[in-house]
Amino acid sequence: MTFSHNQSAHCESGVISSLLSHHGLPLSEPMAFGLANALAFAYIPIVKLGGQPLIAYRLPPRAIIKGLCKRLGVGVKFHKFKDPMTAANALDDLVGQNILVGLQTSVYYLPYFPEEMRFHFNAHNLLVYGKRDDVYQISDPVFEEPMEIAPRDLNKARFVRGPLAPKGLMYTIESVPESIDYPRVIREAIAKNVKVMTGAPLPVIGIRGIHYLAKKIDKLKGSEKDKRLYLGHIVRMQEEIGTGGAGFRFVYASFLQESAKLLNDDALAEASKAMTDVGDTWREFALTVVKECKSKQAIRLQVVSDKLRQCAEQEKQVWQQLKGWCKQANN
Repeated sequence: MTFSHNQSAHCESGVISSLLSHHGLPLSEPMAFGLANALAFAYIPIVKLGGQPLIAYRLPPRAIIKGLCKRLGVGVKFHKFKDPMTAANALDDLVGQNILVGLQTSVYYLPYFPEEMRFHFNAHNLLVYGKRDDVYQISDPVFEEPMEIAPRDLNKARFVRGPLAPKGLMYTIESVPESIDYPRVIREAIAKNVKVMTGAPLPVIGIRGIHYLAKKIDKLKGSEKDKRLYLGHIVRMQEEIGTGGAGFRFVYASFLQESAKLLNDDALAEASKAMTDVGDTWREFALTVVKECKSKQAIRLQVVSDKLRQCAEQEKQVWQQLKGWCKQANN
């Protein structure tokens, strides 16, 4: 198989970008992420990860692949398995036919990850593009170069238990459209993302969710250690599992910039710059949390929550700007 490995900012958007490009539909990672309207925020205290509330900065796992393929009219086939041996045989059959295969795995059980990078995240996406000398050839978006992995290790990473368990999930592209109506799909994707961030009915989603989390920080109780664990969890979710607070905003800004060039639209270019500034503010929030947690003094919760509110208000302005753009584009 002739396949070009590409390093990406994030695994799911990187994998689907490579998959579609391999099948004759060249698509950058930012464009894939933006057209999937994948940018989000959610603070869901009833769902726990390691005893801490779920905080998400993008749509749930597989939403990028499913959402993008649906919007573009791409045929994608998903397979889940109950038995590891059946899953391994199915993968070998596809690889033997020179078919590029996407997999969902656990980061923790991929041995080519350095130990300091391994953590229990079960929704890591990668591509298998071949098998040589009884080891799989892997295109993992996190790494600059292709990797290799033994079948036993890969199967273990595909069948871990716990939150977001992959259950052997693999996926392949069945068909791609001959052409894409970019003005239409860009407009639809931005409008949907505006709705997610500004029109969600639940107070834990979107801009309202960011403010909700800020209020929770204001009212944090317990020891200084407990507070540090809670605030550290926010940054860990932000920086390790997707770098969402800053990283996803930068990717979305790149999507807006690319869309501005495709549509020759200055308004989208301005929105791109504004979203980049939002990403910078999220990064400043992370640094504020780290600084407060490392301080020998009591954590200044108000300082942390105020910075988070700044993220919310700054981001709200960009989404209002994009909402106005959608209305104008629809006229």
